[in-house]
Amino acid sequence: MKIAIVNERIEVWRGGAETSGMEIASLLAERGHDVHIFTTTNAQDVPGISIHTVSPSRVLRTRRMVSFLRRVGEAIAREGCDVVHAISPMPTADVYQPRGGLLPEIVARNVATRPTASRRLFKRAMLAMNVKQRSQVALERRIFREGGPVIACVSEYVARQCREHYGAPEDRIRVIFNGVNPAPLSDAERASQRADMRKELGVADDELLLLFLAHNYRLKGINPLIEAIARLVGGGFKSFRLLVAGRDNVVPYKRRVDAMGLEKYVTFTGPTKRATRFYAGADVCVHPTFYDPCSRVILEALYYGLPSITTAYNGASEVIRDGSNGFVIDRPDDSGLLARRIQDLASPTLREQFSINATAIRERIGMRRHVSELESLFEETLERKGKRLSSGV
Repeated sequence: MKIAIVNERIEVWRGGAETSGMEIASLLAERGHDVHIFTTTNAQDVPGISIHTVSPSRVLRTRRMVSFLRRVGEAIAREGCDVVHAISPMPTADVYQPRGGLLPEIVARNVATRPTASRRLFKRAMLAMNVKQRSQVALERRIFREGGPVIACVSEYVARQCREHYGAPEDRIRVIFNGVNPAPLSDAERASQRADMRKELGVADDELLLLFLAHNYRLKGINPLIEAIARLVGGGFKSFRLLVAGRDNVVPYKRRVDAMGLEKYVTFTGPTKRATRFYAGADVCVHPTFYDPCSRVILEALYYGLPSITTAYNGASEVIRDGSNGFVIDRPDDSGLLARRIQDLASPTLREQFSINATAIRERIGMRRHVSELESLFEETLERKGKRLSSGV
């Protein structure tokens, strides 16, 4: 099968959607498919994958995506691909996979990160005036018109967004739960990386190490997490450290931590390519996100057997059995419950049982399973297209 994957950016440092897109392409190529990626990113072909760099015309920034998609459509037609799988919002694709979620929900959840009603109102007004965003919403609406692509949702949470925001019919929605493909770690490798990282950070082996890993700290819930840390310290629970890693401006959060007298308990590392090492060294992954279609961080943490705490606004919570392999909090701003759940996992016995239960779902959260289900959808799509052509429709 000749498969086109449309993804505006493919630099994996940008985040989960880019990383997942490349993993999907690689695994499809491994299965013998002829895979072509259409992107604005200048990149060389990789084994089994042809990368086509498509530059948008020199238009207003708000129209760049529309221009890019138009030129991609022309390039795909010349290439003669069988199936078009779009991660960018392409109305003419066969399958659309909104790995970053849907814009109305993204807006609502970004507004929810503001702590007061006046700030939420201001944020909503600013977003409403954003011309680029309005253009993207218009593009997304076109996708959900009758006759548009099948929507491959990475979680039930995203499927609900399709129904609630766009009234998408059930025959257009497919839930293909997200997957990850982490590098395996032997017990010896994990123990070695754990010891090295804790030594580097000055964290004792019996000290609870919490991991917060994200590229958008506010959206992923760092503010309620800092509040939870303050509650723990204020309540006398002090044998822990929070490690904050990922690409964002740490200055305002570090300033807040220092002002609250919590600098002893919070370490900021900034951007990292050592996520596997952090998973090995940590005891608990804490991700109190305001919005995540289906967080790779949580799935990777569970894959490595790391007990995880997240929220109901994360599609990845669908594989967490509350009180079995992690905890799910209904509201991201419930710092009191978050603090209690962290303290619950101070128990080594409970963490060990949660870890066993987490690794038991590896197959369910694997990228190979995800790609197998996508491949079946592509075959179904190709068959449906063939029937339309043969009937003259």
